[in-house]
Amino acid sequence: MLEPRQLSLPLSAYQDALARAGILVSASLGAAAGTPVRCATDDSRQVGEAALFVCKGAAFKRDYLLQAIERGAIAYVSASDYDVDVPALIVSDIRRALAIIADLSWDHPSRDLAICALTGTKGKTTTAYYLKAILDAAGKAAGGAPAGLLSSIAYFDGIESGTSKLTTPEAFELERRLADARAAGLFYLVMEASSQALKFDRTYGLDFAVGAFLNIGEDHISPIEHPTFEDYFASKLKIFQQSRTAVVNLDMDHAAEVLAAAQAVSSGCVITFSLRDAAADVFCSGIRHEHAGVVATVRTPRFTRSIAIPTPVRYNVANALAAIACAEALGIDADAIGAGLATVRVPGRMELYPSRDGRIVGVVDYAHNGMSLEALLTDLRESYPDREFCVVFGATGGKGLDRRETMGAVAGRLADRIVITEDDPGPEDPADIAATIARFVEAEGNRNWRIELDRPKAILTAVRETTRDAVVIVTGKGHETRMLRNDGAHECEADGVLLERALSELA
Repeated sequence: MLEPRQLSLPLSAYQDALARAGILVSASLGAAAGTPVRCATDDSRQVGEAALFVCKGAAFKRDYLLQAIERGAIAYVSASDYDVDVPALIVSDIRRALAIIADLSWDHPSRDLAICALTGTKGKTTTAYYLKAILDAAGKAAGGAPAGLLSSIAYFDGIESGTSKLTTPEAFELERRLADARAAGLFYLVMEASSQALKFDRTYGLDFAVGAFLNIGEDHISPIEHPTFEDYFASKLKIFQQSRTAVVNLDMDHAAEVLAAAQAVSSGCVITFSLRDAAADVFCSGIRHEHAGVVATVRTPRFTRSIAIPTPVRYNVANALAAIACAEALGIDADAIGAGLATVRVPGRMELYPSRDGRIVGVVDYAHNGMSLEALLTDLRESYPDREFCVVFGATGGKGLDRRETMGAVAGRLADRIVITEDDPGPEDPADIAATIARFVEAEGNRNWRIELDRPKAILTAVRETTRDAVVIVTGKGHETRMLRNDGAHECEADGVLLERALSELA
C-alpha cells in the first residue's frame, strides 16, 4: 500500500477555493498563480520545497512564517499581511481557510468514506466504540476491512494507530487520517466531533454519511471554551449542516430544538432513538439486568430483537441505541449489530473491577461533569441498590469551572462516602479546587467526605475504608496516563491500574 500524498495543484486552485467560500480578501499571486504546490501545511516544521503555508492561531508569530519560507514555502495564507517576499492569500476567516485548504490538498477524502460523526456533552467515546464494534462485525462478516476510529482515546486510520491528543484533530491531521483510511481501503470511519471542532470549523467541508446528536448539558462553558450555553449549543448543531442523515436522541434536553434543526438542514433523513418515546425510530421497550451486563429489547424499522450490552448502567443503553440508529442509517445487518455490541469494551468507560471475594465492585469511568456523574451514580444504584457507594473524583483547573459545583452537589446527594482528589488542576492549586468541591458536597448535607490530593492514595483510601459490600467509583480520568499541573504534564498510572491494585491488597 502506497502512503497517500497531497495533490500537486497550482496556487490558483487554492485561491479559487477560498474565493468560492467567500473568505478571500485579497491575493497577490501574480506570475506565481500557476506554480505547483507540492504540500500545504500549518506547521512550519513540516514545510518542504514548494509548500503553501497557513498562518494559524492567536499566538502566531511572524518568525514562524520566516522559518517556513526558509524551508521552501512559496506562498502563505493568513488573516494578516506580514509583508514578506512571497505571495499571499489574505482571508477573513483563517480557521475556515485552514479546513478548505486541507480538504483540497488531500483531494476530499471524506467523499470516498462513509463517515459517522458523533457529538454530545457525554457518551461520544462510548458510542464511537459501540458503533465501531458493530461496523467491525459487519466488515468481518463480509470479508472487508474494520472501521476507522477518531476518538478522544485513540485513533485508527488503517495505516496508523495511536493515542489521541485531541477529541477531534485539527484540520490538516484530520484530513490526513481520512486520506490514510481511503488509501487503506477502509469504507466506514467513526469519529467524535467536539463542540470546539465544530465551532472553529475543523470539520468544515467534510461529508458525513451520518451525524448524531447524543445529548446536551451545561458543560464546557468558560472563557477559553464557550462563553455561553447558547454558543455551545449552536456549535454542536452545526453537525447537521454536513450530514446526509441525522440521528437525534428524543430523550435529551432541548430535543425539540435539535430535531427541528436536523429536519431543517440535514440533506437526508432523520432517524430518532429513545428509551422513553415509543414513536422513535429506534426504541428500547425493556431492559433486563444480568450478571454480564444488560439485555435490551430493541425495535427498529427493520427488526425487533434482544441485544446484550456488557454494561451495568442504563445510560449506556442510550449510547447503544445511538450506535444502532447510526447502523440503521447505514443499513447494517441486525446480526452484526448484536455481535458487535455483545463483547465491546471501552477503555476507561464503565470498566468493572470486582474484588476476588465479590465484596467490592470497582468502577472506573470518565464521568467528569455533573450531568454524566449523576447518570452514572443513578444507574449504578439501580444495579447495586443495597451497597455502600463511595466515589473518588476531582475537577479540572482553568476550564469547566461549573463542574466543581455540579459534581460536588451530585456526589453529595447520591454517594455515601466521597474522596475528593486531584484531576488535571492545570494552572490552579488542586487544594483550592478540592475545597470548593467540598463546600458543594456539604451544601447537600453530606459530611462523609475527605480530601486526599494524592490520587493513588485517594483510591486506596476509598477501598480500605469500605465497611460493607460496596461499589467504589473512580471518575474523571478513565484511561488517561498524564496529570496536567501548572508546570506541564506528569506521567501517572491509569485509574484502572490503581483501582485493581488497591482491590488486590484486600486479598
